Amino acid sequence: MKYSTIVWKDLSATATIASFEPAAGVAEHHIMIQLSDRRLPVATQYKNIATATSRLQEAETFRQTLPVFKRYFVSDAANQQVFVSNGDGNENGNEDGATAVSIVQQPPLNGTKVSVWLYLAGDGKLAKDEVGTTLLERPSYQHLYNTQLHRPVGDEYAETAHIFRTYTDVLKQRHCTLKAHCIRTWLYVQGVDIHYAGMVKARIECFDREGLTNETHYIASTGIEGRHPNPQTLVQMDAYAVNGILPEQIKHLYARTHLNPTAEYGVTFERGTAVDYGDRRHVFISGTASIDNKGEIVHLLNIEKQMERTMENISVLLSEAQTDTADIAQMIIYLRDMADYYVVSTYFEKHYANIPSVIVLAPVCRPGWLIEVECIAIKPIEDARFARF
Repeated sequence: MKYSTIVWKDLSATATIASFEPAAGVAEHHIMIQLSDRRLPVATQYKNIATATSRLQEAETFRQTLPVFKRYFVSDAANQQVFVSNGDGNENGNEDGATAVSIVQQPPLNGTKVSVWLYLAGDGKLAKDEVGTTLLERPSYQHLYNTQLHRPVGDEYAETAHIFRTYTDVLKQRHCTLKAHCIRTWLYVQGVDIHYAGMVKARIECFDREGLTNETHYIASTGIEGRHPNPQTLVQMDAYAVNGILPEQIKHLYARTHLNPTAEYGVTFERGTAVDYGDRRHVFISGTASIDNKGEIVHLLNIEKQMERTMENISVLLSEAQTDTADIAQMIIYLRDMADYYVVSTYFEKHYANIPSVIVLAPVCRPGWLIEVECIAIKPIEDARFARF
């Protein structure tokens, strides 16, 4: 992985970049764009984010890439959605109209109003279909991104059931299934301490119908506090699937020395998933916390120790996929208590400064967990059994 940083002093903006650039094949870039001046008016902050994004895409390195996915981490989704819809200049325009755009209220803890995770990829064709699925077309694969799936009815169980029914129908239109083709989900729950259990129940029922069980497999996922721009929405989901993927290209990660199977405490997701292509391996590490192989929280009320144990767990998961932290392309760090920001930011700046990352306010599904981290890693491999990415 090649890491780099761009600083725009006139924008008070910094882009931290992880670039996977094979000698032959498609380049991929994960980028975190963050602001440093929290005194700027909200409109200026969004304008500066948009300007930084445009400058990036105009740079020689990224000019031939496609803006596949963009997630906004915002401090006030209900009031700030207008800046994403209208002020950014891309989502409603022709230039980046096919980009999969996600907005989630998870305030950046550096005190600014917005940060952005941007995923750029090289050669291919990018389109958006009539139901809102972003399609990254490759010769052998079709990468499917769905964002902002929701239905505000005031009941987390009903909302989650509707989301998964809708998503499975969307996949079926592409001759895909949840079991065979969905690689990663993100589930955001407003009031996670109260509404998480209903979301989990509906997800279990959907998975049972679709053949996802403890005897088969689940999906890499993060389920965490997050708010949709519509304040009435209790649950929203982003999802990523790959059409054309074969079962033997997918490996699920367990790290049994450090973590227990999630089904042991009544939830249904994989700790991590590795996907092999002919020229690279993608590793998706689910939201991971300070937990042991009995499912118990480790280091109660100690943010420093929980942080270290969380990263130890992630390292073990990565090693199961023959990768390590040097292959990480991006990280999202979730904190329950904003007062822990200084300790956590100091730790990550010391140990993982080059990796594109963002620290946001987002309580984890169990109150005792003070921190949760997810990440994506990319590693070059050669496997003649499979088509290249």
